[in-house]
Amino acid sequence: MAKEIFGNDKKNRPRLPLNRDRIFTAAMEIADERGVGAVTMREVSSRLHVEAMSLYNHVANKDDILDGMVDLVIDQFDLPEDTGNWREAMHRRAVSAHRLFQLHPWVPSLLDSRKSSGPSRLHYFEWVLGTLFKAGFSIDGAGRAFSLLDSYIYGFSIQQSNASADGEATAEEMAAAMLESIPADKYPNLYRMAMNSMQSGYDIEADFSFGLKIILDGLERILKESH
Repeated sequence: MAKEIFGNDKKNRPRLPLNRDRIFTAAMEIADERGVGAVTMREVSSRLHVEAMSLYNHVANKDDILDGMVDLVIDQFDLPEDTGNWREAMHRRAVSAHRLFQLHPWVPSLLDSRKSSGPSRLHYFEWVLGTLFKAGFSIDGAGRAFSLLDSYIYGFSIQQSNASADGEATAEEMAAAMLESIPADKYPNLYRMAMNSMQSGYDIEADFSFGLKIILDGLERILKESH
């Protein structure tokens, strides 16, 4: 009797209404698990337990879904309005993006490849440029600063994603495997670096912060020299 009751309850349970956010969230789950290449209309509809044609009542096509996925992630960026310090604002934006890219490694490449922009992405562009303009950067200077920062943030994340693409091996395990194939007498500097990585470990946050500081230091110097 209990099985029948629970079975009937499951069948009669109201299904959540389909909408764009549910579609984008399901697509992100698929991308997190198997990569963005696995996101198709069929896979998304299967994840949501609906017919594929039902999706077209809410999205135009797969490109619409990809743009929506990008917007959902960008909407989580820290774009502070509570500071008048452009450097602090850019730092917070960079760190938040870096952390989100660690959770969703497919985002940087997808974000860079999209030709259309949703409202969150447009707001993101507007915020970055507005923050740099207020700091005193020229139009050319703001554009170059924006490009430099994003190249570093995206590039760092893509590099880390590629390094771990072959499995769940840690940096220490990869360094140990590398040591086995490096003749210490022929490549002493490379051997020394791999040995250090294996012994002391790899701090991804320290590595990211190191590069970000150098970029922000350089931009700050350029801004001062321009006034």
